[in-house]
Amino acid sequence: MTVAATAEQEQRSDAQEHLDVLIVGAGVSGIGAAHRLRKDFPDRSFAILESQDNHGGTWWTHRFPGIRSDSDLFTYGFRDKPWSGPSIAEGGAIREYLQEMIDEDHLADHIRYHHDVTALSWSSDDARWTAEVTRTDTGEQLRVTASFLWMCQGYYNHDEPYIPTFPGQERFEGTIVHPQTWPEDLDYTDKRVLVIGSGATAATVVPAVAKTAAHVTMLQRSPSYWFPAPTVHELATMLEPLDLPAEWTHEILRRTYVQQLDWLATTGRDDPDQLHEFLVETIRPLLPEGTDVEKHFTPAYRPWQQRIAFVPDGDFFEAMRDGKVSVATDTIAEFTEKGVQLASGEVIEADIIVTATGFNLAVFGDIPFSVDGEPVDFSQRVTWHGLMISGVPNMAYAFGYFRHSWTLRIDLVNDVIGRIFDRMAERGASTVVPTLRPEDADMPLLPWTSEENFNPGYVTRSQHKMFKQGDREPWTHMHEHDHDRVALPQADLDDGLEYR
Repeated sequence: MTVAATAEQEQRSDAQEHLDVLIVGAGVSGIGAAHRLRKDFPDRSFAILESQDNHGGTWWTHRFPGIRSDSDLFTYGFRDKPWSGPSIAEGGAIREYLQEMIDEDHLADHIRYHHDVTALSWSSDDARWTAEVTRTDTGEQLRVTASFLWMCQGYYNHDEPYIPTFPGQERFEGTIVHPQTWPEDLDYTDKRVLVIGSGATAATVVPAVAKTAAHVTMLQRSPSYWFPAPTVHELATMLEPLDLPAEWTHEILRRTYVQQLDWLATTGRDDPDQLHEFLVETIRPLLPEGTDVEKHFTPAYRPWQQRIAFVPDGDFFEAMRDGKVSVATDTIAEFTEKGVQLASGEVIEADIIVTATGFNLAVFGDIPFSVDGEPVDFSQRVTWHGLMISGVPNMAYAFGYFRHSWTLRIDLVNDVIGRIFDRMAERGASTVVPTLRPEDADMPLLPWTSEENFNPGYVTRSQHKMFKQGDREPWTHMHEHDHDRVALPQADLDDGLEYR
């Protein structure tokens, strides 16, 4: 036995705790899952394991300037926890909303921070999961068992953002930062800032930094779609003098936003030319006179093949009109000592370069899974209705929408999981496992998402390691809300699920 092994044994706690439900992740999805357990299954024991030192998930780990939602909070918030602030909110306000849920549901004692899950294994003999856990603050090794596993860790790799290597990058004499690892002490006052990328992060960082920077240039390889959503919906302004109960206002605005999101999503699918024209023409009058709209703001792909950049009150375009922000559309030939040289030969000088180049996906937190001693290769498994995985017992996962607010789907998913708990109790079953039916024996394994449907870089880079879907129900996912809000409540809990 090595000295290291002896030290590890000494650090491992002898106590082994067993829970009814183990939730991984204390972000929006994890707190929503715990809320549902508190409400509908108050007798079940549970804990939330969170590797970070605070709650919020993305809203805690992402600290770049201006961090805010690009979905309205009336649909991003949970349906039975009314949102009462502006439609678009900053990250801090969202974390305060989640803190209210933690306080109201008395969840604080159930959340264990600094608990990094390093392995998950299922035993059919014991009908339970075992989680190997490392305390990131003390190094202590723990083991927790649970009858049911609820994966709510999100889909970003929070430790390793996507940072491409640019030619000559080492020559640059200024500062290079990625939004996911933004330094708290970075001072961009009166500095020339170059932001590489034109997605949702750039749409947030650029106007925020432009408030004090000398100038901000957003460099994009190709244009994105933009939508100047109001921070406060005009309907909210109309309702305010009526002094309605908060839950009434919340429901009215929630339905209004659902209708708007449905229109954007379904029009992008059914009549992309119409949505293309709508989006481009909506921003045209907001741009500075003389802007080359065709070059900088007319994408070559159809709307919603990548996320639309929502810009509250058009603040990005206001900064352009004020001369604080400019847009360049080109590729990078190389970095220079003072900035970057573009393929066209133009040189953009900068003191700070922000690589808003995207993120990497993580499959269930990139935690190794095993079932009865056999490693689970998720790339060879299929989803059951986008919330369970074939051949993986007693495990559900939270995954929302790309085109609608994330939480609209999480509410529906939580409903289905609650129904599954009830069905297991009715049958006296300790185990439920998605199992392919005889007619699915030759079913093709299709990509996690088709490039025709949704193809941003962070998705296409990770397709090879993501789980798959089939060509028939119940093995499909990535539907829009207009489909899910009907289909998920009616999901047949005996179709593709085996109870033992």
